[in-house]
Amino acid sequence: MRNGYLCEAGISSSLLTLMARDSGFANILSDLKNKIYYPVYFLYGEEAYFIDGISDFIQENVLNEQEKEFNQTIVYGKDVDVHTIMSYAKRYPMMSNYQVLIVKEAQDLDDLDDFLPYMQNPVSSTILVLCYKYGKIDKRKSFYKAIEKAGVVMESAFLYDNKIPEWINGYIHERGFSISPKAAVLLGEFVGNELSKIVNELTKLFINLPAGTEITEDLIERNIGISKDFNVFELQKALGRKDVYMSNMIIRYFTANPKDNPLVKIIPTLYSYFTKVLIYHYLQDKSRNNAAAALSVNPFFVQDYQIAAKNFPVHKLVSVISNLKEYDLKAKGLDNASATDGELMKELVFKILH
Repeated sequence: MRNGYLCEAGISSSLLTLMARDSGFANILSDLKNKIYYPVYFLYGEEAYFIDGISDFIQENVLNEQEKEFNQTIVYGKDVDVHTIMSYAKRYPMMSNYQVLIVKEAQDLDDLDDFLPYMQNPVSSTILVLCYKYGKIDKRKSFYKAIEKAGVVMESAFLYDNKIPEWINGYIHERGFSISPKAAVLLGEFVGNELSKIVNELTKLFINLPAGTEITEDLIERNIGISKDFNVFELQKALGRKDVYMSNMIIRYFTANPKDNPLVKIIPTLYSYFTKVLIYHYLQDKSRNNAAAALSVNPFFVQDYQIAAKNFPVHKLVSVISNLKEYDLKAKGLDNASATDGELMKELVFKILH
C-alpha cells in the first residue's frame, strides 16, 4: 500500500480549475478518475471546498447506481461514534468490488484515536472517507501516522489572498466564461477567501449569462451587489494616486454602509497594498513582469504600484503602515472610547493623504 500523501489543497499558483495540477488535490482526483482507490481517505483542514470536492467525487462516481443501493453509506459525525463507523467499515460489499463509507463532519466525533486499530489493518474492499473540516490534526498522533500508511491524507488549506483572483479566473474559464482582472479582484475582496462562497456567488451569476460572456465589474455590481466604484480596491487605488476627492467619496459610502464595510476588514487590505508599494521601491528590476511576480499581483495592476511609489516615498510609507497598525487597534477598541468606524476611517485617510 502506498503511503498517503499530504497536500495543502489549492495553494499552487498553477491552479486552472478546481485543482492545481501539481497539488495533492489533483493527484487524488486523478487517481480516482483512473479507478485507483485506497481504503482510507482522511480529508481535513480549514478550506471545506476541496474536502467536499474529493468526497463528492467518490460519492458520485466510485459505485454505479445499483451498487450504491447496498454498498454506499453516508453518516454524520454528530450522529455516530467511532466504534459504529468501524463496524460499518468491516462489512464486505454485496455484488460489488467495494463499499463506500463517507463520514461527513468528522470533526464532531469524540475520539479519533479510537480509529487506530482499524487504521492499522483496514478492510481493502472498503473505501472509508473521513471529512474533518475547519481544523488541524496533531500529526504526531499514532492515529494520523497509521492513516498515512493505510491510504491518503489531504490537508485542505485556505488559498492565500493573493491567489484568489487567479483561482477565480481559472474556475470561470473552465466553465466557459472569462473575467476581467479588476472584476476578479473585486469579487475576491468582497466575498473573501472561502471558495464555497465564491462558487455560490458565481453559480448565481452563470445562470443569467450566455456562455462565453466576460464577467465585468458592471455585471458583478448588477448581479451580486458589489459596488464597482465604492470598494476597498478602488479606495487603495485612489489613495495610491492621492486622489483626495475619490478617496473621500468612497469613505463616505463606507460610512453610510458600515455593516458591509467594517474598518477591521478594510485595514488589512490597505496594509497589504502599502506594504507592496514599499517592496516595489526596493526592487532592482522594476519591469512589469518581474514586479508582478515579486508583488504577487496580476501584471495588469503593476502600473498602480508604480504610480503609488511615485506619490509615496519610503519614509511616508513607513508612516502610513504605522498609521494602519494604530487604527487597526483603535477599530478593535484599544484607546478608543467612542469613535465610530466612519470617524476612524476619515482620520486614517486624512493621515495617509497628508
